[in-house]
Amino acid sequence: MAPLRHVYWLGGGSGAGKSTIARRIASDHGLRVYSTDEAMADHARRCTPAEAPYLSRFLAMDMDERWVHRSPRTMLETFHWFRGEGFGLIVEDLLRLPADTRVLVEGFRLLPHLVEPLLVERRRAVWLLPTPEFRQAAFASRGTEWEIPRRTGDLEVARRNLLERDRMFTEHLAEQAKNLGLPVIEPDTGTTEAELTSRVAHALGLHAR
Repeated sequence: MAPLRHVYWLGGGSGAGKSTIARRIASDHGLRVYSTDEAMADHARRCTPAEAPYLSRFLAMDMDERWVHRSPRTMLETFHWFRGEGFGLIVEDLLRLPADTRVLVEGFRLLPHLVEPLLVERRRAVWLLPTPEFRQAAFASRGTEWEIPRRTGDLEVARRNLLERDRMFTEHLAEQAKNLGLPVIEPDTGTTEAELTSRVAHALGLHAR
């Protein structure tokens, strides 16, 4: 899509380090970061129930209904952002940004099948697919592993459900990217932040200034 020729895309599973890597790359290469996570609250307000039925049902649930009483498979298949709801609002936001400034878009909402039609060239996008060990270590280091579970009536069940849902989501991203021939990087617990930053920049075709 020509209007987005100045855009780079960094997607991936939860806990992959996307936000941290995006900030480092933006600083190193003079890009502006657009965080899809930071836009979620605004996008939820801008979506109507007709446009985002999964979001509407999610908002009507209490915390135990969301994270304790449903299976990880159901959580995966019905989570609104995983269904692509609100993705059009990401595109709307990007089209409002100055076209003379390169933008690095990052977040788990960047589903390969939605991003692929917008690419001017395939190396403008890459997905980080962390191992379960990498993801859990990342959550633990940030202190966010228990953030949602603590707000439920059974934090251990909620934690297990979330970790399993995120594992399956990462597998889903891997399958989509593979089928579309899009690049992926699979960080493990031995991958340093500097190494991952370098690999992502190289995958996106960015070179040191």
